[in-house]
Amino acid sequence: MLEIKNLKKRFGNKKVLNGINLNVNERDIIGIIGPSGCGKSTLLRCINLLEKPNSGKIIFEGDNLLDNKSFTNTRRRIGMVFQQFNLFEHMNVLDNIIFAPVKLKILKKQDAIKIAKNYLKDIDLEDIANNYPSEISGGQKQRVAIIRTLMMKPDIILFDEPTSALDPEMIGEVTNLMRKLAKEGMTMIVVSHEMNFIKNFCTKVVFMSDGVIVEEGTSKEIFESPKDQRLKNFLSKINSY
Repeated sequence: MLEIKNLKKRFGNKKVLNGINLNVNERDIIGIIGPSGCGKSTLLRCINLLEKPNSGKIIFEGDNLLDNKSFTNTRRRIGMVFQQFNLFEHMNVLDNIIFAPVKLKILKKQDAIKIAKNYLKDIDLEDIANNYPSEISGGQKQRVAIIRTLMMKPDIILFDEPTSALDPEMIGEVTNLMRKLAKEGMTMIVVSHEMNFIKNFCTKVVFMSDGVIVEEGTSKEIFESPKDQRLKNFLSKINSY
């Protein structure tokens, strides 16, 4: 489904990605872990073309995305959920959800409203459809952001620290929705510092350090039988808190 080959990205003289190679198959749930500043979020932003890599290939369903001159369709098919929600404060929840698919003519407005209300009802948020972002909780905002992404009918969703801006009691609201998407077969790549969630949720885990993928494997392999010393050191620091 998605193949990343020797991907490199630098900002000025700083090398952030130093040759990333990664294969993502349909229905994979890949967790990316690693110390702050190792390039995790930059990798997601390159996959979604929010950042343009300096070299390498991002092959999505047979096409090299870096050869594609039109990014709109790619961003629709590769959805992204951000840490800080990025909802429009001047729009209510329903309008936030339907804005992009209607503007891009993916859905007619009435169809978009119907689908959005069904999504909200499905996760018990139908009562906040007319509320503004300032009137709802962080957990509700993030679930709305996920629904907004789903409205674009993506083939894969990238999650960049989806729970790090939430209070502990709200994290479960978001992770439960992500688990529901996984059961429905959505392909996902998740960057997170929530190690228990990564350990119990992801089908494959990737450890990054200094802009490269150091080790990858099943959750059991990464967390119970790490091989690289950098991964061992990372896990020992995490477990000490």
